[in-house]
Amino acid sequence: QVQLVESGGGLVQAGGSLRVSCAASGLMFSSYAMGWFRQAPEKEREFVASISRSGVVTYYAESVKGRFTISRDNAKNTVFLQMNSLKPEDTAVYYCAATKRYSSTYFSGAYEYDVWGQGTQVTVSS
Repeated sequence: QVQLVESGGGLVQAGGSLRVSCAASGLMFSSYAMGWFRQAPEKEREFVASISRSGVVTYYAESVKGRFTISRDNAKNTVFLQMNSLKPEDTAVYYCAATKRYSSTYFSGAYEYDVWGQGTQVTVSS
């Protein structure tokens, strides 16, 4: 059974840091590009960051560039999102996703992903 399980969300003050993780099981992790998306209340799900199968290529939404870092450990079947300088507008449910496809858009579209986790809540207080 293919499964993605996020963890590490929580409540943090503005300016603080948080690292969320996504553990994959039931798939050959190194064959999948991975992405992070987020969805705030009453807003559409939006792209945050993506990482290639090898981890060499990463891509970020403009809103998080310079503050967030995506990384992966293929030996541990895990992808991470390190979030620094957090802002209240970063508050959302954060989802990880996996895809075996190839992309011309740096995997920034939700439609490109086949497997999704259940999400983890990140709340940034002002």
